[in-house]
Amino acid sequence: MTTTAVPAPISRLTEDEQLFADSVYEFADREIRPLVLDMDEHAKISKELIAKLFDLGIMAIEVPEAYNGAGASFFHSVLAVESLSRVDPSIGVFVDVQNTLFINALLRWGSEDIKKRYCPKLSVDTVGAYALSEAGSGSDAFALATRAVEKGDHFVLTGRKLWITNGNEADLFIVFANVNPDQGYRGITAFLVERGFPGFAVGKKEDKLGIRASSTCELLLEECRVPRANVLGEIGKGYKVAMETLNEGRIGIGAQMIGLSQGALDHTLAYVKERKQFGRPIGDFQAVQHQIARAATELEAARLMVYNSARLRDAGKPFLTEAAMCKVFSSEVAERVTSLAINLFGGNGYVKEYPVEKLWRDAKIGQIYEGTSNLQLQTIAKQLLG
Repeated sequence: MTTTAVPAPISRLTEDEQLFADSVYEFADREIRPLVLDMDEHAKISKELIAKLFDLGIMAIEVPEAYNGAGASFFHSVLAVESLSRVDPSIGVFVDVQNTLFINALLRWGSEDIKKRYCPKLSVDTVGAYALSEAGSGSDAFALATRAVEKGDHFVLTGRKLWITNGNEADLFIVFANVNPDQGYRGITAFLVERGFPGFAVGKKEDKLGIRASSTCELLLEECRVPRANVLGEIGKGYKVAMETLNEGRIGIGAQMIGLSQGALDHTLAYVKERKQFGRPIGDFQAVQHQIARAATELEAARLMVYNSARLRDAGKPFLTEAAMCKVFSSEVAERVTSLAINLFGGNGYVKEYPVEKLWRDAKIGQIYEGTSNLQLQTIAKQLLG
């Protein structure tokens, strides 16, 4: 299995940002890489590794230091996801959901009481998950059927969620339910649900093509009682929580895709220098060089798009179009780069003993979750056409 011990240079970063990205990659190379094949085969993240991720401080990057978090920026979350995904995109998305979806939503929409109760836990040992999708509510996110009935000081939630990332590891969930179906999406409300709440259960875990170590589960809510104090944001404003958070989450998926692509390129560059045919390394052949050059060029363009979107977000400037663009493009680049890697590895690229087969499987999800490519293109066109 080909590995790359030395981080590839990442330009356009400050010295501190570069040191942060390098330190996360060095951790991934040392602590995650030896576990990748086993975690993929058994479709499970090591509990010991999760504890190490918390110890490293990357499970609560934007949480203020007052709550034991790192107190860093959204851009640092993007760098962490990218660096982890160079080694294992499953761990990249595990950290991504925790930061760009769950914690991001909680910090923006949570009351002071919610932040005081949950942020310290999220900084130390509690994993979060974001539960929006349902059987009939995927791309059409506002068609969700989960219901919430108000009963005094609490709500009763009933429904079934599907495709929930981190579902197996999480102890805290942002669950979207409709308190007033007659008002359509204006009845959607976000709730913080603890795993131990009566009526809540984690159901089937999906057996997936790629990012297999990352759990994807169904959630079952059967008259689940949720305290009124656990409403995230305002009642009936859950659609706003969902859409604005997903816009930021798409940048995180872009980071996963460029990290994954860099990992595939790392392995490919090492392999074409070692693999010999016709008496010389295959990297000496111009046809191979040109393919690698094009892949590196596309990856550089994708990275710039992801970084630009994250910078815009941190600067408080509009980034909806840029986020959609970076997700579409980076996911397409990831599919092309990993496919090229398999081609250049030849027969070795098609077997699990070598790492690029897994990265190719991992890449496909980038065009599907957190808004399909078609939906991203629709968003871009709508913005361009006014």
